Amino acid sequence: MSDKEHLEQEEIFSQVLRAGRRTYFFDVRATKAEDYYLTVTESKKFTHEDGSFHYKKHKIYLYKEDFAEFNEMLKTATDYILNEKGEEVISERHQKDFKKPSELSGETSSTESFTDLNFEDI
Repeated sequence: MSDKEHLEQEEIFSQVLRAGRRTYFFDVRATKAEDYYLTVTESKKFTHEDGSFHYKKHKIYLYKEDFAEFNEMLKTATDYILNEKGEEVISERHQKDFKKPSELSGETSSTESFTDLNFEDI
């Protein structure tokens, strides 16, 4: 069997989720024993200063015996996030140059940053 035939046999079902610079691939594949498993791949695009780019990929393999527990934990974790932080996405926090208020230098509304001057000292 050629590599191409093996690849075509292995790819059973696929879905793609595009999310900004990231793309998620959900692929159902076949084992040598012709059982199915899921791969979830995150592909993230990085652009260089010269305009060229490359992708970094991270992949997890998920087998049927882990589906129920995985789904339960995923639901628990996503429900926790939505319950704690709501569904609103705070888009500026996704920017590379985002800084927490505590990280901003010289920009504060607190009176602690002011110097107490006595006019008699001038």
